[in-house]
Amino acid sequence: MATAQKERDLLIEVRDLKTYFFLDEGTVRAIDGVDFDIKRGQTLGVVGESGCGKSVTGQSILRIVPSPGRIVEGSILFHRYSGGNGSSEAKTVIDLTKLDAMGDEIRSIRGAEIALIFQEPMTSFSPVHTIGNQIMEAILLHQEVTEEEAREIAVDMLRHCGLPRAEDVINRYPWELSGGMRQRSMIAMALSCQPSLLIADEPTTALDVTTEAQILTLMRDLQAEMGMAIMYITHNLGVIAEMAEEVIVMYLGKVVERASIDDVFHDPKHPYTRALLRSIPKIGQKSTAKLETIKGMVPDPYNIPSGCTFHTRCPSYMPGVCNVQEPKMVDVGNGHLVSCLLYDQGE
Repeated sequence: MATAQKERDLLIEVRDLKTYFFLDEGTVRAIDGVDFDIKRGQTLGVVGESGCGKSVTGQSILRIVPSPGRIVEGSILFHRYSGGNGSSEAKTVIDLTKLDAMGDEIRSIRGAEIALIFQEPMTSFSPVHTIGNQIMEAILLHQEVTEEEAREIAVDMLRHCGLPRAEDVINRYPWELSGGMRQRSMIAMALSCQPSLLIADEPTTALDVTTEAQILTLMRDLQAEMGMAIMYITHNLGVIAEMAEEVIVMYLGKVVERASIDDVFHDPKHPYTRALLRSIPKIGQKSTAKLETIKGMVPDPYNIPSGCTFHTRCPSYMPGVCNVQEPKMVDVGNGHLVSCLLYDQGE
């Protein structure tokens, strides 16, 4: 019974995913063997430095990886129920990597069952179409409703997302709205078809702290109401602490640690995760005190180090081991997974 419930809760299974970009300068292994699951109603945080592969992971799930990038290996299994949120036993499992990226099947999933909030809504909305036209387009594409009904749904969703005078906002252009209003409108468009999974790619980066707090509260409230899962991509560990239940930490296209939010913050295992946490400014720290940094630079993506990719910057580096042997993901207890030779030196 417990196994059946566990399977019913599963929404996305990513296994050994590899997404490469084939450029004139060489091959960039943006995603290089990533594994993780997303459960229904769960918030999964994805953290790491810029260029670690966070956004490309979300793009791979939606099959919108920009050219010349493409998925070269692995699977992304989407567990779909006819009841929408697992209420029905009629279940199908779709490997999203096998679908034509421009085909009808992935287009029926993209925006309806799996939606995306972009980092900067000003560049995501069309500047020559009203907010209403763009939200209604998504509704009409995925739902069998009239144009008048689509408009009513759009107004209701804008109101749901905390926009005052939604009947007026729906007729405005993106450039007529503030940053916070644009982001709320982007959330309204993403949630207009009540998706099972919402991928939020740094949705509050361009916002001030007060507006950011309002958007995070809004997302939590809508998640509780709709029962959707959220994949929250960010470099902000403070936001992750507030939003996520489970976290994966990425470095150079690989998952180096995966654990519950409590374990990541209170008992981090990987040296990279520990270094990220030490670099956060602390309340009570003297203004003259220097912030801790991670030594060195992220390696050239065309020339990734052998062995553990973090060994060139790692304070626990073991010569002859870390630069030779590639670590495997090991369970250090309570489902806490870490990819580090401090815990698994193989043979």
